[in-house]
Amino acid sequence: MNALTHAASQPLGEVDRGAGAAASEPERQYISFLLDGVEYGVDILHVQEIKGWDAATPVPSTPDYVLGLINLRGTVVPVIDLRLRFGLEKAEDHRGQVVVIVRFEQDERVRVFGLVVDAVSEVYGVSASQVGPPPEFGDSASIDFVEGLVTIDERMLILLDVRRLLEVDAPVR
Repeated sequence: MNALTHAASQPLGEVDRGAGAAASEPERQYISFLLDGVEYGVDILHVQEIKGWDAATPVPSTPDYVLGLINLRGTVVPVIDLRLRFGLEKAEDHRGQVVVIVRFEQDERVRVFGLVVDAVSEVYGVSASQVGPPPEFGDSASIDFVEGLVTIDERMLILLDVRRLLEVDAPVR
């Protein structure tokens, strides 16, 4: 286990940074990032790369959270500002932010998106038994993109389902 990987061995969504998880329970790796001081995580298997901010070419008639397109070694990649997607205040300057390039298969085709975040934090190993269910807010909020919650050193890590996050049309609030 490398220095950035943290074992999950506490019940009810808590991650213990000490001893490893039970050998019989496999871990999934999540890369975490910050948005307005809150830590989120996505399955590392969906992360293609992390890069510094580059200006995106705007596309007319797209939602405000779609910053535009970038050319990533010949692949045109839509870039989404997760601050705006989550209804947070827009960053004054994107230059300090990073772009997490995510890749996944959907409807028999590969989809690639850039997610603009404030900073990338760590990589955590989390077993399925450590993931708590997302909270229920009724019809007042759409959080279908939240895969689950994990507590790490008394901090909440919100695990995101990238596929669901990108298929929702209305702004997430």
